[in-house]
Amino acid sequence: IMLRMRRRSRTICLYLAIITIFLHLVLVLFSASMYHLPCDPPLPTRMSIHRELAHIHHISPVISDPPEPPADARQDFSKVDANKSAKVIRAEPAESGMSKLEALFDHPLYNLPSRPIPEEDWLFKVQPNAKNHDKSSQMWDGYEDVDWKNSSSHPPWLRFHLGISRWQLYPHRDPNMEPLTQHLANSRIVSAVQRSGGTQLKLVMSFPNYGQAMLKPMKQERNEETNYNLYYFSDFERHNAEIAAFHLDRILGYRRIPPVVGRLVDVVKEIKDITTDLKLARTFFTSPVGNVCFYGRCSYYCSTEHAVCGRPTALEASLAVMLPDPALAARRSWRSPWRRSYSRTKLAEWETNPDYCSSVKRTAPYNKGTRLVDFIDLVILDFLMSNMDRHHYETFEKFGNDTFLLHLDNGRAFGRHSKDEPSILAPLKQCCRIRRSTWYRLRLLSLPQYQLSDVMRSSLSHDPLSSVAPLLAEPHLAALDRRLAAVLQTVSGCLKQQSEKGGDEVFYEDLDHLKDLFASAD
Repeated sequence: IMLRMRRRSRTICLYLAIITIFLHLVLVLFSASMYHLPCDPPLPTRMSIHRELAHIHHISPVISDPPEPPADARQDFSKVDANKSAKVIRAEPAESGMSKLEALFDHPLYNLPSRPIPEEDWLFKVQPNAKNHDKSSQMWDGYEDVDWKNSSSHPPWLRFHLGISRWQLYPHRDPNMEPLTQHLANSRIVSAVQRSGGTQLKLVMSFPNYGQAMLKPMKQERNEETNYNLYYFSDFERHNAEIAAFHLDRILGYRRIPPVVGRLVDVVKEIKDITTDLKLARTFFTSPVGNVCFYGRCSYYCSTEHAVCGRPTALEASLAVMLPDPALAARRSWRSPWRRSYSRTKLAEWETNPDYCSSVKRTAPYNKGTRLVDFIDLVILDFLMSNMDRHHYETFEKFGNDTFLLHLDNGRAFGRHSKDEPSILAPLKQCCRIRRSTWYRLRLLSLPQYQLSDVMRSSLSHDPLSSVAPLLAEPHLAALDRRLAAVLQTVSGCLKQQSEKGGDEVFYEDLDHLKDLFASAD
């Protein structure tokens, strides 16, 4: 009897083992089939993007005409090989795993062929040292002797300065961008002094290789909105706004804001212990909870009530690479024609005169060249990030009036996400003038495949401070899409008005030299 029971037990165990193996095989086959199902639809090809742009009605927020790839208005493409250019426009679709940001920067609209920049269009030039022909060294005007044989040995900040041209601060796909941002984020700080001028606290930080950066400390939590009872000229300057402005400027294809990165700074070791600024040093104190704080000397918010504090010594801050010293590259400051009154009771003329732009168009330097559409580019940037504090802008004096505008001081941007400020768009509404290249990039960013909020989120995720918390809260990212639609709708209104009533052309045609090329590529 015992022997029979043992045999039955073995038989039962064998059956159970076979059943278990069978069930595991079924589960493996089912999982494999699920694994091969795509999670997301592949991005459309670039030519399908062009066709989608071309088929949208001209009075919708995204307007008609076959999309011509925008180019830098100052580049001459008359001698570029047409076959090679057509291949650029007909580039293969992006891989399905490529992020929207990478796909955007790889899009033909951001990768048009260009000719070499003339020597006179560089901010600085390298010339042979005429006083010493025996040496192979060269000199850069305004700087001491440097070993110029190997440019890769230059510090990133110097390569950045040498790369500034008449039309942009740095090129698209700049190979120096990663070394420069790493330099700002990780280089040892050897000096910290308060920057003179301005209304709020900011410091100049120096590095061992003579590079410098402008530091703006964290003043406000990322998810905190500006108090509605504050006037625009009383708002805080936010470190994350400076960082986000740089990324947005780059996504729009402007490249007119100096590179900015976020960094955790030790307020004791990297500011208090090394500063030679006695006025700054006297403002350090320890808070009741043990955090090290300081407030500096400035016009607004420099007091113990508005002190900047570490946690307990770690402080979030933005670091922007410094532009060349004005002694080497002088800059001119221009008063904005649409400057606000900075008064609690008075309005500026443009706020009461709907025909204000007519007088601006008759005034130099807005009466010729690209200055007006350059300013409109800046207006669009400010509206997208809700920056009302644009009273001046700057240009490099060397290039005269025929150059780009520097988009500096963006700390008061991204203050409110729940409210848009339509008055920022007044120059676009009143002048009804915009670069065609800017227009096409805005249209591209309105498409789901390159949605502005998504590419901004992706771009900001590369900043060192994103490991602490997202640099822009989700409501701010959603506001970008909403405001972009408002910009497109404003231009739609301008086009409709122009078609019904006549008047000046809405688009500044900086793509005429590519129209035939694009038509052949289609």
